[in-house]
Amino acid sequence: MIVTDPPGPGRHPARSLHEALTRVVVDGGDLDSVAAEVGRVTGAGILVTSTDGRVRAGATGGSVEAALADGDWTDPSGRFRVERAASSPAPLGAGEVRLVRVVAEGTDLARLVACRTSAPFTEPEVADLELAAAIAALLITREHAVTGVENKYQADFLRDLLLGRPAHEAYVEEHLAAYGWDLTRPAVVVCAEMEPTAPDEEPVSNQQHRQWQQRFAQAWRQVVREVAAGSPLADFSSEVVCLLSVDDSDPLGRQVVRRVVEAVAGDKGGGRRSFTVGVSRTSTSWADLPGAYAQARRSVEIGRRLRGPGSTTYFDELGVHRLIALVPDHAELQAFASDVLGPLAGTTTEATDLRETLQVLLDTNFNVAEAARLQFFHYNTMRYRVGKLERLLGPLSSDPHLRLDAAVALRVLDLVP
Repeated sequence: MIVTDPPGPGRHPARSLHEALTRVVVDGGDLDSVAAEVGRVTGAGILVTSTDGRVRAGATGGSVEAALADGDWTDPSGRFRVERAASSPAPLGAGEVRLVRVVAEGTDLARLVACRTSAPFTEPEVADLELAAAIAALLITREHAVTGVENKYQADFLRDLLLGRPAHEAYVEEHLAAYGWDLTRPAVVVCAEMEPTAPDEEPVSNQQHRQWQQRFAQAWRQVVREVAAGSPLADFSSEVVCLLSVDDSDPLGRQVVRRVVEAVAGDKGGGRRSFTVGVSRTSTSWADLPGAYAQARRSVEIGRRLRGPGSTTYFDELGVHRLIALVPDHAELQAFASDVLGPLAGTTTEATDLRETLQVLLDTNFNVAEAARLQFFHYNTMRYRVGKLERLLGPLSSDPHLRLDAAVALRVLDLVP
């Protein structure tokens, strides 16, 4: 941190701040140094966050921290709720929380958050905050330029491993050592993909999509550093992929995956986008990664279809769905479902209703009494439905092979409606 003397007589605070921030840049300082200098001049707590509120740097005192805690300004994942002061300053005791956008060449990079409990910010102080935001933009741009090259090389190397591209073992081991990645420990491959824009959303530009993806990838990097330091991670432009180590107490990685996913998602505030996650089986060497990556990708695809957006799906949970997903000819799958289910493969209300009854009967091994209880039907009503299903599909209650075909056909409709 750079410490400067308080402004003396005849010395303007803004000039003092300008000189201090100039020295921060010249001396190779960071965002924490900017926050400290602005806080010293304004008597405020200063945070630098991502556009959705993930804290990157800061300098706050005990009274400000207490006031922010009392006001519930952070969500359980630690994200600062920037949206609460996005359009106008928000009260904080006798003072306020004020946000300033950190922008460079029209690109929204971050937020500078100023928090003071004693009094609102004056116009000259707001000008100081805007100056600090400009300096922060310079430092973030410089950081992106430095880390962007490193991230690209790491991402390219990880992509080659995940796709199984030929590489000499010595080459792989050399790069693993250089990046500090230990792939001899059991790990799962995790793929995370943002949801596409919904039909009722306003269309957005390609630039906006890139900004969303960059923010998404940065959130994953920050959380993984905190939860599982040293884990390989890369942004592949449309998905974020990382490897998370597991142990005997959590062989599928459920606990560590849940911690990371919940921290990245937060409370969905600050304009965060929903995302779907797929998790592979455990891999124990870099040679296992292509298969594990394919499993994670398939889990994302099938999980989104079965469970909807925002789900986390483990490959071992897919059951027969993963076999169905391997069939590339969707027309053949649809033909199979139509052949087995006949009119029940349609989209009418009656077809949907009868498919639900058929699924319950299959789940209960055609125990009519139990199926009636689960569907809140009278026993005779369920007997009537069983008769109708058998008239349409055949002797389901006595033919196990037909029941198997019907069960698979219902799963096909899950994936290929």
